[in-house]
Amino acid sequence: FSSLKQFRTIPNFKCEFLLQEDPPAGVSGAPSENNIMAWNAVIFGIQAPYLKCVLFFPGTFKLIVEFTEEYPNKPPTVRFVSKMFHPNVYADGSICLDILQNRWSPTYDVSSILTSIQSLLDEPNPNSPANSQAAQLYQENKREYEKRVSAIVEQSWRDS
Repeated sequence: FSSLKQFRTIPNFKCEFLLQEDPPAGVSGAPSENNIMAWNAVIFGIQAPYLKCVLFFPGTFKLIVEFTEEYPNKPPTVRFVSKMFHPNVYADGSICLDILQNRWSPTYDVSSILTSIQSLLDEPNPNSPANSQAAQLYQENKREYEKRVSAIVEQSWRDS
């Protein structure tokens, strides 16, 4: 897309700009300055009554969301830029999440993707690990897992 104006006229992207105007709790995102197809996003570790645990609170985790011309028929590529220690996050920051792969639907937008990732941080799926060490610690040694996550949260403050 050659310009922001052209990008905004495409119906599928109009709702993406709502993320900037009225973001859900704990997530934000916006196009990068030099590439409208690449968005910078942030997920904040939040403390909320609906969350089972708050291990990633009060971390600030940066992500890149990259769209292709096939969006919304194909999901964007999403990866953490911030260092992560989580059963469902690969070493390169890529995320193992069904809605970014085989369960993608054109009805998903950036807001729903980011809130799904936020939920995944709180409720990992150790049966589908991207990081086997994190999955093993999550299942067998919660104290060590929590220690590693705390270190990542502290690092996120320094990197912000």
